[in-house]
Amino acid sequence: MQKIAVLILTYNEEKQIAECIHSARFADEIVVIDSGSSDRTVEIARSLGAKVATRAMIDGFGPQRNFALSQTDAEWVLYLDADERITPELALEVREAVNKDLPFAYELLRHNYAFGQQILHGGFRPDFSLRLYPRAAVSWSGTVHEEALVSVPKCKLKKILLHYTYTDWNRYFNKFNSYTSLMAEKMWQQGKRSSMIHIIFRPMWAFFRVYILLSGWRDGKIGFILSVFHYFYTMAKYVKLYYFQEEWSAK
Repeated sequence: MQKIAVLILTYNEEKQIAECIHSARFADEIVVIDSGSSDRTVEIARSLGAKVATRAMIDGFGPQRNFALSQTDAEWVLYLDADERITPELALEVREAVNKDLPFAYELLRHNYAFGQQILHGGFRPDFSLRLYPRAAVSWSGTVHEEALVSVPKCKLKKILLHYTYTDWNRYFNKFNSYTSLMAEKMWQQGKRSSMIHIIFRPMWAFFRVYILLSGWRDGKIGFILSVFHYFYTMAKYVKLYYFQEEWSAK
């Protein structure tokens, strides 16, 4: 039988990590890569039998995921976020796929929940996320919204991965600030630049896309709130890029 490791990146996830690890019990190994938590994340993970490695998040998510790969010798790896849960049905399907040992990378069907409500439309509608790989067939690039570089074809599994993306507003805005900064840096590195036109019109298009074209309005109050914050998320990353390039040009 092929060995599978579940790899979990964490930072201050004491409220989530126990349930996450319990959902991954089907795996041969659970590896937590912690980037310097100040809460009980590491303590809880170790108490539940997970292998824990620590590495500062100094160069973004892509290198962090590559480091995670180096912490296991399992033939297969499944990346899981601390706010995600593998259902028993998905666990069986993953194990069956791994035991077949076919040269594929697998996308998992993810159902997203925000503030206690399942989101069926807009930017958080159910989506497929590439998560299960032969370890030798994947590497990562990028600092935020990182990309998996795979050398094998992709397939989809049918069972559901649960994603409890946000449970409180403090967590949401902490990620909002962090991700918009990382995205502005990534855009700069890609040669993209910002202007007042981008700052004004990009957020408008972002809101229109998730609220109207992707039917965010059908999720009611939370659909409207998330769409509005997607407007501000888009504005923030272009504002940060704008001032970043202003500071760079002044040097």
